[in-house]
Amino acid sequence: MARIEDKLRARGLSLPPPAQPPPGVLLPFQFVRVVGCRAVISGHGPQNPDGSFALPLGKLGRELTVEQGYTAARMTGLSILGSLQRTLGNLDRIAAWTRVFGMVNSAPGFNRQPGVINGFSDLILDLFGPVVGAHSRSAVGLAELPFDIPVEIEGEVELAADYPA
Repeated sequence: MARIEDKLRARGLSLPPPAQPPPGVLLPFQFVRVVGCRAVISGHGPQNPDGSFALPLGKLGRELTVEQGYTAARMTGLSILGSLQRTLGNLDRIAAWTRVFGMVNSAPGFNRQPGVINGFSDLILDLFGPVVGAHSRSAVGLAELPFDIPVEIEGEVELAADYPA
């Protein structure tokens, strides 16, 4: 029984395939690294259903609005869940969301990063509930992000010790 996948389907959401970087770009790392009862999540960005980076690209406060950033953060959450599902086999193995680090590609003077990263947090809390989905979080502005993506998010989850792999 896959509760989280059922919730995704009920909300009309689907998880994208592995990220497809631009031609000529190598990503020589694991998107999710399981160590003991923790899964460490590398930085992810928003993806299209085919795995490519989702548009629009650019900086919040210049090319993108807070609402567009919120949507990009939500899409990044789906990207992360896709990587976790491929690595863990079942998202119900997640016992707790522990730490989230949200990075926002910000134009000078833009200071609404928390509202942007709320797109991610709201998705996780909706799917996992207020206990498992609760997480510590940072939301910071950066001058540049890879490939001009608007949002990059990394984090960590704790895995249920008694859940079959």
